Amino acid sequence: MQSARTVFLVRPTRFTFNVETAQSNHFQRYMAGLDAEAIQARAFAEFDAVVATLRAHHMQVLVFEAPAEPHTPDAVFPNNWGTFHPDGRVLLYPMCAPNRRPERRPDILETLGQHFGIREVVDLSEHEQAGRFLEGTGSIIFDHVHRIAYAALSARTDEGLFREVAAKLGYEPVAFRAHDADGHDIYHTNVMMCVGARFAVVCLESITNPAERAAVVESLTRTGHEILPITLAQVACFAGNMLTLQPSHGPELLALSQSAYDALRPEERQLLEQYAELLPLTIPTIETIGGGSARCMLAEVFLPVAEPVAGPHRQQ
Repeated sequence: MQSARTVFLVRPTRFTFNVETAQSNHFQRYMAGLDAEAIQARAFAEFDAVVATLRAHHMQVLVFEAPAEPHTPDAVFPNNWGTFHPDGRVLLYPMCAPNRRPERRPDILETLGQHFGIREVVDLSEHEQAGRFLEGTGSIIFDHVHRIAYAALSARTDEGLFREVAAKLGYEPVAFRAHDADGHDIYHTNVMMCVGARFAVVCLESITNPAERAAVVESLTRTGHEILPITLAQVACFAGNMLTLQPSHGPELLALSQSAYDALRPEERQLLEQYAELLPLTIPTIETIGGGSARCMLAEVFLPVAEPVAGPHRQQ
């Protein structure tokens, strides 16, 4: 199954501009004229509206609160620290920014284990000590149906670790470089690429190496995806940061931010609507200050719904 029926989100307590991530995330921006209290109030309101909208569309949504301490300003983006697989494995990923590493929370795993079967936790966080990072489904775009994994290499996406994880999960790796309009590495693959079961949204112009671009197109075409190419200007509005979801009933959903929706041309929306109901989410404060958008807020849970095994094995 490409699309998850369950997601979890983390409510953004003490949401602020993260100076530790700004060097590699060129999507982050300050919002003038807002003090910390106003920013927090807006972030809470946007977050709560996202949860309400997802639940109104019959998604199973689990919500966790970010703790006040330690301060994790990007806790609202939980997709970067873990992936939760249908065979009962959980992978924990090495994070670039030190203040993001406490986002990996044992209490969240414990709660998930009460609802789903977790048989093994594979902890890759030790690679942080060697300066090697791989930030979950920010770094990796999974085509679960065809077992292919895509990654735009950057300071946050180590090629060796990517290939190691792909092999561990039994996926074919497709690695490439992607750059923004200023020539910077795009920090996360999921801001320039989304893969559904039958379509893919990808900023082909960001893949500046012709051979790598051709390899991505070939892989997507071979697996039967209709490709919607988007521009770098649309990427700057988070038009690549989308995620398909499968509610308990009703059509498949495509979650994206309102700014991403507005950046799409009418004919592009019509193309996507052939495959999913578009679900725009209004999150301007979170995506401006946080530098991540709707997809980043959604941690997919593919774990089996079953009694958890006693004491899941933890692998380093």
